[in-house]
Amino acid sequence: METITTLTEKIIRKLEEQRHTITFAESCTGGRIAAAFTAVSGASAVLDGACVTYSNEIKHRWLGVSNDVLQTHGAVSEACVSQMLDGIIKMSDADYAIAVSGIAGPTGGTPQKPVGTVYIGLLTPQTKEIHHCLFEGDREAVQKQSTYFSIEILAGLLKI
Repeated sequence: METITTLTEKIIRKLEEQRHTITFAESCTGGRIAAAFTAVSGASAVLDGACVTYSNEIKHRWLGVSNDVLQTHGAVSEACVSQMLDGIIKMSDADYAIAVSGIAGPTGGTPQKPVGTVYIGLLTPQTKEIHHCLFEGDREAVQKQSTYFSIEILAGLLKI
């Protein structure tokens, strides 16, 4: 398994070669994906900005997640992450986007959505896909796994 730094460096190089940009809309990861990218020198060639949209109100106001989706499906849902992707792409005009929303714990879980439930969405020029994940461990472990899996999925989509 490659380190997050190695994968991120490869992604940045590939996006730069393609003259593509990327952006992120993060909730439960709290900016960790953006931090993984900005830890690499040269990230500014592909990353103009990102958002941490932790509250439902900010998801709605900044990213345009509908109140209907938030009330009907909740912030931790495929529908919410899909709208987060649409909103961050509209805001940034990037070519690629990652959006993440989940329950890192230790509180907030329910029988239907236990702690560790995370939705990870990726938007590319060709596709949009959303993954429903259930990670194990404490809050930090859920956040780290969500961050790594997001970057790993992107690397796979870029054929790295």
